[in-house]
Parts: sequence; C-alpha cells; structure tokens
Amino acid sequence: MIFSPVEIQETVNMFMRQKLDIRCITMGISLLDCADSDSGRACQKIYDKVMRCAGNLVKVGQDIEKEFGVPIINKRISVTPIALVAGASGASSYVDYCRTLNRCAKELGVNFIGGFSALVQKGITPADKILIDSIPEALAVTDYVCSSVNVGTTKNGINMNAVRLMGETIKKTSEASKDCAVNGCAKLVVFTNAPEDNPFMAGAFHGPGEGDAVINVGVSGPGVILAAAKEFKGRPINELADGIKKMAFKITRMGQLVGTEAARRLGVDFGILDLSLAPTPAVGDSVARILEEIGLEGAGAPGTTAALAMLTDMVKKGGVMASTNVGGLSGAFIPVSEDEGMINAVKQHSICLEKLEAMTCVCSVGLDMIAIPGDTPATTISGIMADEMAIGMVNNKTTAVRLIPVPGKKAGDWVEFGGLLGGAPVMEVSRFSCADFINRGGRIPAPIHSFRN
Repeated sequence: MIFSPVEIQETVNMFMRQKLDIRCITMGISLLDCADSDSGRACQKIYDKVMRCAGNLVKVGQDIEKEFGVPIINKRISVTPIALVAGASGASSYVDYCRTLNRCAKELGVNFIGGFSALVQKGITPADKILIDSIPEALAVTDYVCSSVNVGTTKNGINMNAVRLMGETIKKTSEASKDCAVNGCAKLVVFTNAPEDNPFMAGAFHGPGEGDAVINVGVSGPGVILAAAKEFKGRPINELADGIKKMAFKITRMGQLVGTEAARRLGVDFGILDLSLAPTPAVGDSVARILEEIGLEGAGAPGTTAALAMLTDMVKKGGVMASTNVGGLSGAFIPVSEDEGMINAVKQHSICLEKLEAMTCVCSVGLDMIAIPGDTPATTISGIMADEMAIGMVNNKTTAVRLIPVPGKKAGDWVEFGGLLGGAPVMEVSRFSCADFINRGGRIPAPIHSFRN
C-alpha cells in the first residue's frame, strides 16, 4: 500500500474540513513580441497571443480538479508589463491595451489578468508615465484587469517621484471607480522588490526575464496550518514550529504535483510554486486565527510580530524542502478585507495600521486590502506607501501597498468589496501631514548593504 489509512484521512480532512486548495494557477505570457508602432496592431497581436497560449488554461484547470480531486479556486493570466510593450506605439493613452486584456480574460473565462504595469524603481519613461496616467480610467472601465507599479528596489532605492505620483493615482482611481461593482484600487498594488513570477493578484506580471510562457502556482492553506497549530496547543514554540514546517511540506508537494501536470498538459514550462498562506473571508481560512491559536488574545497583541515571523519562516522552510521551484512571494498574507480574523481584530481595536506595518517586516507583501477614509490626502497615502517601501528596501524583501480610499466613508464605517475581496472596516489614518516630505520628490538612495558585488 502506497498510502496508509491515516494519511488518506489526513488528506481528506485537508480538503473537506480545513479548506486546503490550490488558490490559483497563473499562466505567465510574454508580450515583448507584440510591440508595434501602431497601437491597434499591437492590441490585436496581444489578443491573438494571449488567446493562443491560454486557450485551454481554464479547461486544463477544471480537468485536473476533477481527476485529482484538488480544488483550484482561480485560473489567471499575467503578462509582460504593458508599459514595456506599448511604448513603441506612441499612443497617448493605454486604456485600449487594458480593454484588450479585459476582453481576453472575459472570453477565456479566467478570474483576473495582471500586467497593466510599469517598473519605475529608478526612473519614469514616457511610456511609464502614460501607463500610470491611464490607470484610473483603465481600471474603471474593465472588470478583470489588475495593475501594479514597482517604485523601489534594494539595489536602486525608492523613486519618490513615483511614490508621489502613485498617491495621486490611487486617489484618482478610487474616485473614477466609485460607482463600479469593485473599486479600482482593489485591483492596484504598488511594490518594492516586485517578483517577476508572482501568481497572486493584484500584483502578478510576467517579468522581462521570464520565458515565453510558463505556469506559476499559488498554494494556500491557512486552515490546514491552523489545524496543525491546534495539535500543539500548550507545547513549546519550537515543537509547534516543527509541526507547521511539516504541514507546509505536505501542502507544497500537492502544489508541485498540480503545477507540473498543468504545465505538461498546456505544453509550457512549470515556473514557480508560491506557497503563501493567502486567507479568504471564509471562517476557518484566516491567518489571524492562526496567530490567535499560537497564543495571542487577538491579532495585533504584543507578540504578534514574533509569532508571525515564526509562522512565515516555517512555511518557507517546509516549502523549500518539498520543491526546488518555490518562488513568487511565499510566506503569509495579512490582508484586512480578505481575512475574517483580521476584520474582527480591527473591529475589536486589537490591531491598527501602524501594527500592520510592523508585521510586514516579517511576512509576505505588506499593507494589503486596507480601506481608509475617502478624504485621506494623496500625500498621506504616499507617506504610508513610502514607509512600506522603505521596509522592503532595507530588509531586501518584497513589500507592497494596496490601499483603498473609499469616497464618502470615514474611519469606523464598513465597506463591501464582494467575492474573494471581502469587506472591511475603514481604518483610521494619522491626521499629521507629511506633504512637505513627499513633495520634495527625488530618490531615496539604496541602503549601504545593497552593494554586494
């Protein structure tokens, strides 16, 4: 017998009771060969290539779900940052490129398509500026397209001109899409050290260093890790850590199997496996509840950052033992609106924006899916962004911001985003201004430890 009855029952429990799933299979597609001096021809080339490469993506995902009995929640696409492709056209707006991507996503039946993006960590080209200026309208008139902008790296420092511009863009995007089913800011993320192979939205794009087409897989299992934590209740932290690591190993092996098989059937390379703990609004699928099980009265209590550091590290260690393809973000997400435990922590006042920022020093990504008052100044948004980017730059890790200023809402109000995006209380933001700092512009130089040659 290959598997014991105990192992079989354990696997069944993971899927049926602990909400284990493959959160996404994302096909990355290079569009570098679609650049054209005529934007109409470029858009047609993009449409043709995406439809050709990803034509069977949804079907293959569904077939694997049925054959393996593994839930695959989202089928997604990421493409080359559009600013790199559209710059050759001389177009004054890239909204048509966004509409083309949206058309592809709709016809293919995928959940999201990412890559309406720009890489501006050291400077802003004319194409980058056009793309950023196009974001508010583009995200308001499309449903499936996600946008991202990388404004800093450990090697290059932080482009504060881009940080200022993105604060203004977030405000404009929120206003432009205030009457849409989903606020455009929920599909817009600002990065430092953005990975080129991330399968998770809204920050996925297919980096210029990637191949022509690959499959990247995102695995998620907060419920499974929560169950593992419960088994070690009252035990020393090192024993708990070992239990989490072993469970992360098992989760990753399942993702490796699915990713390899999906890539084989689609005739593309298997890229990376991202084993981030990505919560959902469903009860029992929460990173915050894992922290509580570890011993915190509420997420945000003293000790939260230490507990989260251990959790993230053990997930990574278990993953790299299970697969040589681990990449992307790989850690623990702490979005507010997509985690019912985190929502409860905000309501109970055990966590605040500043504590969330501290937690991002040790986990994946950053300040994610956080609703803030609609009258928050653009410079304040840029200041929050700059703080988060600095954490990523100095610690040589990926950090990001997905803030949603909600028109007409104030701190304490509730806002609903729907679906996997969930809903959230509007969080309080500091009243003190950083406008003079943000308006300086320029660039924060790279830290001394970036010089490693």
